[in-house]
Amino acid sequence: MEPITIYTTAWCPDCRYTKAFLRERGVAYREVNIEEDEAAEEIVLKANNGLRKVPTLEVEGRYFACSPFDPEELAEELNIPLNP
Repeated sequence: MEPITIYTTAWCPDCRYTKAFLRERGVAYREVNIEEDEAAEEIVLKANNGLRKVPTLEVEGRYFACSPFDPEELAEELNIPLNP
């Protein structure tokens, strides 16, 4: 699997849950804080029809938000095991 990009904010609990979920399964990711990167914020807004939803994940050229955090949906979207 290609590395995943996660668009986050520092205060977002769903972002922390998502990153922990991926780490527990050994999935590599790159984190981009949208509060520090205006271009990243624009990507999130465009991917979510004008909504500032975090975390938004970019996987192989497609985007999806994981807010609220749903481990079953995330595992299915990434085709990884639900349980580590």
